[in-house]
Amino acid sequence: MRPRTPLTALLAAVLASGGLVLTGAGPAHAAVIDVSTAAQLKSALTTVSPGDTIRLADGTYTGNFKATRPGTSGARITLTGSSRAVLTAGGGYGLHLNGASYWTVHGVTIKGGQKGIMADAANGVVIDSVTVHDLDMEGVHFRKSSRDGVLKNSRIYDTGQNGRGMGEGVYVGTANDLTDRSDYAQILNNTIGPDVRGENVDIKEGTTGARIIGNTFDGSGLTGANYDDSWVDVKGNDVLVEGNRGTRTTNNGYETHTQRPGWGCGTVFRNNTSDLTGATGDRRLAINVTNNSATCRTTVHASNTVTGGNGLTNITVTP
Repeated sequence: MRPRTPLTALLAAVLASGGLVLTGAGPAHAAVIDVSTAAQLKSALTTVSPGDTIRLADGTYTGNFKATRPGTSGARITLTGSSRAVLTAGGGYGLHLNGASYWTVHGVTIKGGQKGIMADAANGVVIDSVTVHDLDMEGVHFRKSSRDGVLKNSRIYDTGQNGRGMGEGVYVGTANDLTDRSDYAQILNNTIGPDVRGENVDIKEGTTGARIIGNTFDGSGLTGANYDDSWVDVKGNDVLVEGNRGTRTTNNGYETHTQRPGWGCGTVFRNNTSDLTGATGDRRLAINVTNNSATCRTTVHASNTVTGGNGLTNITVTP
């Protein structure tokens, strides 16, 4: 019987021969896919695997781009480029994450078309440092129970160009559809506006736990169509609105509504700064609450401040 080679000696021999490559933790087949044309991007979107990164060169990518392959919570798929990597659509969606859970979209610009970035049935999507503008309708939409979505450090402007008053900057959920549980969306440190021809942020009934924190809102594009007369409209439950700054509105700064029984409840407003100078609507409140009751509570803290208009809110302020 041949004597066994000690493990340390065997490992040293294999390493010396180049037969084993030790890497850090991560997916076994993670790759960086460099693309510079629209055709290459469409191909990459259909072949990418968990852990991979699609890296866009600067330039214009014309078309509608759709991703359907999901990553995992431990092996995200990343689409990244600078703001000079521009996805331009002539109609439809600029970037459609359809079932593409655990994607990170970073740095790129989305413009033209009907809608900018649409997440459908895609959990854990992170949209970071993107620019979205020049659209017929909304900028970023989490829909069809896309849970735990994050939009942060991004800029959205010039939406709703079709004149129908449906140009929200950020849209969470679906109107009158309680089956769309796009819960726990986080909208953090973004600049939204000007020329957003709908609410800067619209949180729909059926969704729970959204966090709207640290954003800068400019409502100079509000049209008043479809009751779009505030920066933020909350119709979902248990939403936190904190540390935001808003200027230029037609009427109110923030609003809560109950579109369906049991919804629009549990909203908390804290440390928001509202400038209502120039508002001409009938209420002109920083925080207009339409549904405060013992069973549907809204909390407005005294840390919120307002300049101009008719005051802070229409409910009792909480210290």
